[in-house]
Amino acid sequence: MKLIHTADWHLGQSFHGQERHAEHRAFLAWLLDTLVERRADALLVAGDIFDVVNPSLRAQELLFHFIVSAHERLPHLEIVLIAGNHDSGNRIELPAPLMRRLRTHALGRVSWLDDGNLDAERLLVPLTNTSGETRAWCLALPFLRPAEVTGAGRRLDQDEDDDAPNDYVAGITRVHRQLIDAAGKRREPGQALVAMSHAHLHGAAVSEASERPIVIGGEESISAALFPADIAYVALGHLHRAQQVGEARIRYSGSPLPLDFSEVGYPHQVVEVRLDGEALGETQAIPVPRPVAMHRVGPAPLERVLAELAALEDDPALSDARGRERSKEHWPWLEVRVELESPIPDLRARVETALEGKALRLLRLERRLPRVEGGDQKTRVDLETLGPRRLFERTWEQRWGESPAENVLADFDRLRQDVLDADDASTQGDPI
Repeated sequence: MKLIHTADWHLGQSFHGQERHAEHRAFLAWLLDTLVERRADALLVAGDIFDVVNPSLRAQELLFHFIVSAHERLPHLEIVLIAGNHDSGNRIELPAPLMRRLRTHALGRVSWLDDGNLDAERLLVPLTNTSGETRAWCLALPFLRPAEVTGAGRRLDQDEDDDAPNDYVAGITRVHRQLIDAAGKRREPGQALVAMSHAHLHGAAVSEASERPIVIGGEESISAALFPADIAYVALGHLHRAQQVGEARIRYSGSPLPLDFSEVGYPHQVVEVRLDGEALGETQAIPVPRPVAMHRVGPAPLERVLAELAALEDDPALSDARGRERSKEHWPWLEVRVELESPIPDLRARVETALEGKALRLLRLERRLPRVEGGDQKTRVDLETLGPRRLFERTWEQRWGESPAENVLADFDRLRQDVLDADDASTQGDPI
C-alpha cells in the first residue's frame, strides 16, 4: 500500500490579521495532484485541520471541496482525518455519515463503553487497496483532552502507569495502549498496523513561536516507546517541524505551510509511506511548493535592515500595475526586526518608504530595544506621589538608558492634556 501522511493544515488561519485562503487553496490543489500522480491508496491527516474550533465557512468549504474532488479523481482513495487540539472534535465528526460515502473517515473524539473501557472499534479504520482488500488498519486516535482521559469512571488499568508524571499523561498512555491492543487482536496475517495520533512526543523539536501548548509547561508529552515494533508506521501531528522521533517509522509530517515567521526555514513537506505486507517498506519526504513567499529581515540595526529591504527581489508579474490588485493575495509576506539603540519615532515610515513600489506585504515590524543594566529590576513606587509625567520619564529611562528629550516630553504633555479634556467632555455630556 501507498499512503500520504500530512497534518497541521490550519485552514482558516489568520496570519497577523490577514487571510490565507489563497495559500491553502493552492496547497490542497497541489496535494490532490500529488495523490493522483503517486497513485496513493490512502491519505492520513493527523489533526489541526482547522486553525480554530469554529472555522469560517470559507475554511470549511476548502476542506469539503477537497474531499469531493479527491473522491471524483481517485474513487478508491481512503481518507482518514483526526481532530487536533485546535479542532472541535464534534465539528469534525458532524458530517461523518456523509463523508463515509466518499470513503472519508472523520474521528474527532473518543468514547467509552458501558463497562468503562475504551470503544476501540470505532477508532480502527480498515485501509483497502484498489481491489478492495484490507491491507492495513489505521489506529485513528484524535487529540485527547484532559477531561476525556482522567475521568474516575474509566477502567484504564491504573497499575500500568504509576510512573507517569501526571494523571493526564497516564490517561493518554492507557488509551494508546488499549487501542493498540485492540488493533493487534483485529488484524489478520499480512495486514499492517498504522497508528495516527495528535500528540507531543518526548524529544521532538518544537517551533519557536507557533505551536499552542496543550498543557502549560509541556507536561503532556508522551514516550515514543509507547508504539511497539509491530506498528509499521506512526503518523503524528501537532508539531510543525517535520521530523522523525527516534526511528524512521515514527514521524511528524510537519505543517505544509509556515504558520509563523519562525518557520520560514523549515522543510515543509508531506510524507509518502510504502507498506510491504505488515512492515514498513520506505518513506519519502515530498517538498510542498510555497505558493506565497515569506521573508524575514533582521534583527539588525536600521541601516542594515534598509539595505536588506532594498536587496529583496521583486517579482515584476506581481507588481505590474494592471494586475496589482488581482495578484495582491500572492504578494510575499514580510517581517522586519530592527535593533534600536535609541528611539526612532518615524521607524515605520522609513521602512515603508524602503518598500515603495515592491510587491511585498509588511505584516510585522518588531522593535528590539537595548538591554539596560538594572532595567529589569522592580522598584516599589508611590504612583500618586510620582505623578504621570515622572512615571513616564522613569519608564523611558529604564527602557532606553537615557532621559527623554524635551520634544518627547512635550508630546507626552499634549497627549495627557487631550485625555484630560476628553474626560471632562464626557463628564459634562458634551460630544467628543
